[in-house]
Amino acid sequence: MIYSYKAKTSTGEIKSGEMKAKNKVDLDQKVSKIGLLLLSSEEISDKKKKFEISKVLKRVSVVDKMLFARHLGVMLRAGLPFSRATTVLAQQTSNAYFRDILESVKNDIQKGNQLADSLERYPKVFNTLFVNMVRVGETSGNLEETLDILYLQLKKEHELASRVRGAMTYPGVIVLAMVVIGSLMMTYVVPSLLKIFTETGAELPTSTKMIVFVSNIFENYILYLFLGAVAAIVLFIKILKTRRGKKTFDNIILKLPTIGKIASKVNMARFSRTLSSMIASGVSIVKALDIISETLGNTYYKESIKKASEDVQKGIPLSEVIGRYDKLYYPLMIHMIEVGEETGTIQETLKQVAEFYEDEIEQVTENLSSIIEPVLMLVIGGGVGFFAISMLQPMYSVMGNI
Repeated sequence: MIYSYKAKTSTGEIKSGEMKAKNKVDLDQKVSKIGLLLLSSEEISDKKKKFEISKVLKRVSVVDKMLFARHLGVMLRAGLPFSRATTVLAQQTSNAYFRDILESVKNDIQKGNQLADSLERYPKVFNTLFVNMVRVGETSGNLEETLDILYLQLKKEHELASRVRGAMTYPGVIVLAMVVIGSLMMTYVVPSLLKIFTETGAELPTSTKMIVFVSNIFENYILYLFLGAVAAIVLFIKILKTRRGKKTFDNIILKLPTIGKIASKVNMARFSRTLSSMIASGVSIVKALDIISETLGNTYYKESIKKASEDVQKGIPLSEVIGRYDKLYYPLMIHMIEVGEETGTIQETLKQVAEFYEDEIEQVTENLSSIIEPVLMLVIGGGVGFFAISMLQPMYSVMGNI
């Protein structure tokens, strides 16, 4: 097996490299023979390919960032210095790209840089919210508590996204399976049956002619259909990247039955949870609103929070500002924020609002799954029945002629 290792020389210099060994004990002995003290090691023979893929994708999951915040807070609270804590975190992550980032962060910290400044160099991994909360924690001297708040914030966001994603995965898989199976039927099964009907001279009913027409399109233009679908997807993605296209899409989503309500509650829950977390970390409400406006997914909510940041800075209460957007924010949320402002408990009130909408999202997604399943069964059953009747009718006609 091949191991990557880090070792210390007699003069205290840190060296790293790769060495073949039977196991870690054998590695320790071999490293000792060349006058080095083994500090850490990891087997790379079977994992190297996976790590290389992670470096190509350059993606860091929410779970990785969540655990980073949690574990860093625990180690700092235990008294470990930054450099050692980041070294441990780099060693334990399975994401090679994230490991390289943590190694770079460790080097920055050893040079005397702040943690927030180091994280800010990787905006695709650590967004503005993450960096600013860390910076506030460093400035106020309560970084450990700030990291705990950040961990809970990321955890709640991850759970929220998982619920919504889970509710959409099942119908998505079923629809995809229907499209694939239908395409195969139209391409291979229907043409075979059509040959039989043509040879026997059977009279084709209208429903069968419709299926034959679709089958001919699939059989003769399958490549063009595939390329057209790919082109449509690429075009859709490009349109979404434009401001006007994204705004139009977000408007459509908000107006869809059920889906629109889920989208609204997701944005309200994220806004409430994030603002509560940032206030708890010591971020001013104006700055927090400005940061949150860049993190929300829906364009309309982004614009409303950006406007709220400007108006709150002028002294207008937050509840009054978002009350102007009654189509985006529900009355319950507006009144709860108003009460929080009046009683000086805005942080706790926002947390309660977030928990309320998170619970509602969980309930809605569960109900959505139970509603979608029978609807899909009816659609599939109807499609299969239509196809069966359309194919059986000519067969009965053939048998009658015999």
